[in-house]
Amino acid sequence: MYILIVFLELTVANTKSALKRAQIAERNRLRNKAYKSAVKTLMKKYINAVAVYTANPTPELKQEAQIRLSEAYAKIDKAIKRGVLHPNNGARKKSRLAHKLKPLTQAVAQ
Repeated sequence: MYILIVFLELTVANTKSALKRAQIAERNRLRNKAYKSAVKTLMKKYINAVAVYTANPTPELKQEAQIRLSEAYAKIDKAIKRGVLHPNNGARKKSRLAHKLKPLTQAVAQ
């Protein structure tokens, strides 16, 4: 309860309902921050996997990149579902991720 008391002292809310809304906003902010951080982490892991695959294109590394892409897509979709990301923002992130790997796979296939 100590954290709650300190938080309530920092708000400018005067009424009971305003204090509750401030608590809810803080809780949601922390949840959103965790989702956004996880999305960024998975995107970085995918980009690193693509870089490794670019340096040495093997089927195993391609599979690893595909797995990382799938994980990133799943987390982005979940963030959209929870309302953390706007659908267009999520679609843009997924599109940018897909464009990292597509030219590499087409070059190797030819």
